[in-house]
Amino acid sequence: MRVVRSAGRARGPRPERPRRAVVALLCCLPGVAAVGALLLYVSGSGRTTSVSVPAAVPRPAAPAHDAPRPRIVPRSAWLDATVRHAQPPPRYDDKVVAVFVHHTDSPNGYACADTPSVIRRLYAGQTGARAWDDIGYNFLVDRCGTIYEGRAGGVDRAVTGAHAQGFNHRTAGIAAIGTFTAGTPVPRAMTDAIAALTAWKLGLAGVDPRGSVSLVSSNGQSRYASGATVLLPALAGHRDGFRTNCPGAALTVLLSAIREAAAHLQGRT
Repeated sequence: MRVVRSAGRARGPRPERPRRAVVALLCCLPGVAAVGALLLYVSGSGRTTSVSVPAAVPRPAAPAHDAPRPRIVPRSAWLDATVRHAQPPPRYDDKVVAVFVHHTDSPNGYACADTPSVIRRLYAGQTGARAWDDIGYNFLVDRCGTIYEGRAGGVDRAVTGAHAQGFNHRTAGIAAIGTFTAGTPVPRAMTDAIAALTAWKLGLAGVDPRGSVSLVSSNGQSRYASGATVLLPALAGHRDGFRTNCPGAALTVLLSAIREAAAHLQGRT
């Protein structure tokens, strides 16, 4: 072997790096650390080296429990120039994790073709005498099972409503048009529509309609002190959060069946 002398000193050939030892050491490291160490070793060698890293094994996807969006009639079908007024931009939450069911405490004998005029009167009352900025309910359902968009902001978004004092955030209000006190028949088409709407709306956040969710009271005039964290049904009656008989005894007793129907529509067993 030839030795090159320079400045009176002899330098031998640079010893070869113990590549096998390094690779063996990498095998003892956890997966992420080993990849990082390997990349550090390759970049330090002064060479451009292609490194093949095994792809991560994907986890099985969690079962989806979304439900199809039901047909929803837009606001333009009932809101016209006779009652429309200027209002501030809608407010939003991050998602909807619970639904409150209401009744409108209005007559039951309306023709379904007249539902838009019924909603107009509700809107006029809430924005007039009550001085609300918009109708409080996010959705309204008539006796024929037709679903109407209520409060402005987009049916697929988490619009903050004005339907459940203390619990308007992260919830949606569905109003059954009519009065459903004890002994009043509740149309099957109406409860089926409420179930379909609930399944879709809660499905967007992965919430089981049969379960319970934690909500924070924002108003001491509700059943709970302001700031209290409360466990409520994901599909609740207005009376669960506020001292009221709404949505009426006849509709309240059907909420359990509506929860089950909504869960079935989400594909839950």
